[in-house]
Amino acid sequence: MTAASRVGTLATVGLLVMTAVWGSTFVLIKGVLDHMPVADFLAVRFVIAAVVMFALFHRHVLRLPRRQLLRAAALGVLYGVGQLLQTWGLALISPSVSGFVTGMYVVFTPILATLLLRQRMPAIVWLAVGLATLGLALLSLNGFAVDEGVWLTLLSALLYGMHIVALGHWSRADEAFGMSAVQMAAIALVCLLATAGHGGPMLPPDRHAWLAVLYMALIAGAGAMLMQTWAQAHLPATRAAIVMTTEPVFAAGFAVALGSDVLTWRMLVGGGLVLAAMYLVELMPRRGAIGELPAEAVHHEV
Repeated sequence: MTAASRVGTLATVGLLVMTAVWGSTFVLIKGVLDHMPVADFLAVRFVIAAVVMFALFHRHVLRLPRRQLLRAAALGVLYGVGQLLQTWGLALISPSVSGFVTGMYVVFTPILATLLLRQRMPAIVWLAVGLATLGLALLSLNGFAVDEGVWLTLLSALLYGMHIVALGHWSRADEAFGMSAVQMAAIALVCLLATAGHGGPMLPPDRHAWLAVLYMALIAGAGAMLMQTWAQAHLPATRAAIVMTTEPVFAAGFAVALGSDVLTWRMLVGGGLVLAAMYLVELMPRRGAIGELPAEAVHHEV
């Protein structure tokens, strides 16, 4: 195994760990949102994450070129607006439909990479996208109605796809700390602005809510953003997107393990299809697939 292959494998494992952390937050988020408005919860979560990241990585931020600062800020705005749209959409539709529609970033990512970056996707990528989409549908859907909540969530999925493509194109491993901190600050600002209409964010009401928010701020927020920014410096955007579709698989696994859900054939088959899609994209580097070079090999100024 070459050094580049080892780093790519480590980046994939890092994304999987990050996605597992995201999958573990569903029960926590549901509990906190029973006591806090959506925008307030997101604002407190991301402000805490931004403060911690700047305290740790302010020197890395100062070393970023102006162009990378602006890019990181734009990435944070994309992600922050996506978070708000997804969570507002979730208030109007079932969690299962929200999970499926959000996961549609796996479809948007290769389309955006083809249109914006002129990357040619091999047939195996589209096969993996199809398998992942079918797996997400089996995991998530028990009926589907296209209403306002679906459109809001679909727009959030498009923004997540844009974030994944742009992050893969712009991120560099040696700038991951600084870019992650700037992104987090931009996300926090977007969420704070969303609370301006009622005078600023409400704080968590009790110790349980505070512990949940701190976990989501520091582990699922700051830590996950840092891991994603570093990993996408070593992985193509489409491969990263398909790896991240394992989030509902982990969410279902945690729900079953914690006794809040029952294992079903849909979970097994849907999860198997998502994992099969990830396996296909993991085979691509060994096959030398065209258009799936590591991200650092295709960086150019735009």
